[in-house]
Amino acid sequence: MNPIVEVNIQSEIGKLNGVIIHTPGEEVENMTPETAERALYSDIINLSIAREEYKQVKGVLSRLTKTYEVRDLLCNILKDDAIKAEVLDRIEKIEPFIGEKAPWGSLKEQLMRENAENLSRLLIEGVEMVKDNLTKFLSKDWYALRPMHNFLFTRDASMSVNNEVLIGRMANSIRDRESVIMRSIFDFTPEFKTRTLTIPPVPGATKRIRTIEGGDVLIARDDILLIGNGARTSSQAIDILIDEFISRRSEKAQHIIVQQLPQTPESFIHLDMVFTLLDRNKCMVFAPLILNPGSYQTVHIKIQNGKLQSIRNEKNLLSALKKLGMDLEPVLCGGSDDWNQEREQWHSGANFFCVGPGQVLGYARNNYTIEAMNNAGFEIIKANDFIENKVNISAHDKYVITIDGSELPRGGGGARCMTMPVNRTNLD
Repeated sequence: MNPIVEVNIQSEIGKLNGVIIHTPGEEVENMTPETAERALYSDIINLSIAREEYKQVKGVLSRLTKTYEVRDLLCNILKDDAIKAEVLDRIEKIEPFIGEKAPWGSLKEQLMRENAENLSRLLIEGVEMVKDNLTKFLSKDWYALRPMHNFLFTRDASMSVNNEVLIGRMANSIRDRESVIMRSIFDFTPEFKTRTLTIPPVPGATKRIRTIEGGDVLIARDDILLIGNGARTSSQAIDILIDEFISRRSEKAQHIIVQQLPQTPESFIHLDMVFTLLDRNKCMVFAPLILNPGSYQTVHIKIQNGKLQSIRNEKNLLSALKKLGMDLEPVLCGGSDDWNQEREQWHSGANFFCVGPGQVLGYARNNYTIEAMNNAGFEIIKANDFIENKVNISAHDKYVITIDGSELPRGGGGARCMTMPVNRTNLD
């Protein structure tokens, strides 16, 4: 495994020095049409094809930066028995049935006896249910510990913000173990040199009121957070973040720009599905929402010296950023045609991931979006051509490396969704 770098993310576009990824495994295939909806998928995906496509994602990133697999990081911390016990204790708090006593011992006790490598696999791929009583026999569940179907989207369960890591409080319980695993990785891997922040639940609440996921959190600048407020991230969770910044009493102003998002359709689940940063002066936008938000408000919050200095409406996201010195030229997801914009946004056409200023990854399938990128000055490079060293990438200042995607987009995310950066070089 690569030497681990300390957490430092002060922009979306600084040169990437370290990123956490998760190659999809058996947890993706351990799904049926009946369980797909509960797993937050609109369809089941073909693992063998998804793996081939993901090889391009990993292959590109491995040539450009340090990559860390979730399973390797998890396995490393589970080698310590005390940490293993703590991780299982944390999981028991969200999935208490693993501690239920049985004549042969609880599931938690069985997991404690596993070695680190096998335990890390089971915590991600799931543990099959032994049908040893009537209740379990009648249960439609195949798993005592459900597979983490969504873990290839490493962005959501944790967010690097400057030198700290905000742990996601997921909108759906099926993803809670992802947050526990990512929190544990950062808590118990000393080389990351960070501290984790969590959003506490509302005491006694029967519904999830405070939720936040990484796809909704973008680091525009070290003093500017962009946060989507929609189906996955609630205003109440953002209020907790506001309180956190107020409590720090920093003399430097902290800006939070909140963009309201539609609750439906599912392609709008996160802000990075309609807006991502591409370069110092360029961004990718789904124009119907970002440029003309209509009834979906854009709210600018300023915090300084331990006080909420102001909270006001802005015309749109780009207008708010321009007032703070970030004058961004929009590149249109789907190009200029309304029909193509809707089609390509559905397949993560706005979801790009920067490996450096003006150097990004995205899906090849979104033809009109890629054409718009080319027109904006980005050289188009096929992932396999780069991986096979057929292209001299250093000859291009701005480029988009295109990833083949037929199965991966059906999982509901793009290049940014599948990457959790831990270190970037600070911009001047």
